[in-house]
Amino acid sequence: MRMGFNLQLEQSQKLIMTPQLQQAIQILQFNSLELEKYINEQLEKNPVLEANVEKERQDVSDRKTEEDKIKEINWKEYIEDFNNYEYTKGSYYNEENEFNYENIVSRESTLQEYLLFQYHLTLLDRKYFVIGEYIINSLDDRGYLMATVEEIADYFKEEKYIVESILQIIQTFDPPGVGARTLEECLLLQLRSLEIKDEKIYKLIAEYLPEIASNKYPYIAKKLGVSIGQIQQYCDFIKTLEPKPGRRFTSNQNRYITPDVVVKKIGNEYTILTNDYNGPRLTIRDDYKRMMTSSDENSDVVKFLNEQFNSAAWLIKSIEQRKQTIYKVAEVIIKKQMAFFEKGKKYLRPMTLKEIADEIEVHESTVSRATNGKYIETPLGIFELKYFFSSGVEGNEGIGISSESIKSFIQDIINEEDPKKPLSDDKVVNKLKIKGINISRRTVAKYRDEMGILASSKRKRY
Repeated sequence: MRMGFNLQLEQSQKLIMTPQLQQAIQILQFNSLELEKYINEQLEKNPVLEANVEKERQDVSDRKTEEDKIKEINWKEYIEDFNNYEYTKGSYYNEENEFNYENIVSRESTLQEYLLFQYHLTLLDRKYFVIGEYIINSLDDRGYLMATVEEIADYFKEEKYIVESILQIIQTFDPPGVGARTLEECLLLQLRSLEIKDEKIYKLIAEYLPEIASNKYPYIAKKLGVSIGQIQQYCDFIKTLEPKPGRRFTSNQNRYITPDVVVKKIGNEYTILTNDYNGPRLTIRDDYKRMMTSSDENSDVVKFLNEQFNSAAWLIKSIEQRKQTIYKVAEVIIKKQMAFFEKGKKYLRPMTLKEIADEIEVHESTVSRATNGKYIETPLGIFELKYFFSSGVEGNEGIGISSESIKSFIQDIINEEDPKKPLSDDKVVNKLKIKGINISRRTVAKYRDEMGILASSKRKRY
């Protein structure tokens, strides 16, 4: 075996990702809120950049107008009227229908804070307060107790019956069902809070909860010796109970979507607007332009400014390029999905990234970045841009039908079924064939599961 050093020439192609190219790709991926945050960061880093001041001047003008209005207020009269405000729990208005800011809280309380407030109103011995606080802080977001009574008793070196007694007090608090250890206990606590007297419904929850989930009403009716209709009524009532009593304390935070593209129908045409009004418009500062032209070309100041100018110019160009790319993508989507915009979700046709990429002459990855995590506001509602890209099947007339359209048809078929004789997946397949949609039973079952629709055996009403 011969070993040694040698020289060899070979050709190869490599894609070099320059910092500018990486920045352009990153900007394209941003949604409008992320882009606004990124622009503000660049304004802090690059001294030659500045935001367009027209909007700021308007804001200053508006503030001056407000200040002038405030100066005109008769404060003596205002203070006298202040005493006439009616403070009613939950009321945001006084008797003159003026907004009452005193009844507005800055944030909603957490489940633990809400329970601790109730707990501190009890007449328990002070030495047991710490145990109750520990129990309350051991509840998860659902309102369920995650620690066992034995673990809590061992931790505080107390008898188990004391911990159990404190837990039972907490279980009487609002929201009903809080402090439960299992789903069965949670539902039973809610029955007690409602003062339900029927023992059969207690037994139904304690012993037949899995059968209720499986819709095995005939089996339960036979075991309890009542009619199927009565069991149906019991189960309908049980389904109105809250399985996660702490949920309302975690789901009250509204999440807002800022669309990156807005589509409006004006006459018979659709107009596209890119949402760039949230972020500031970038320009290059005039004082640095003058400094650049008046200073020596070889000075360190000019070299520094030259780098900052190049960076600023590339940033502005990348933002404009992002805007144009998203606009072109939205334009082609509207053209190819015109039936959807005119007639609704059932007319959404299959579409791929490659179709859009070929139309606007860019790579598929560019279209993917331009649509990922971005939303479009249409007359039909707000949709993620990726919503319009879906697989599908070919109908009888050779026209493609998207999976979203098929789901819409399945939903309509199930909405129209007889609840006492729900349609099986095979029957849904046959009804879709009548509409010119040929798919298998497995595909129907898959789409049904994705939409959260139960199987026919679990949808049956008695």
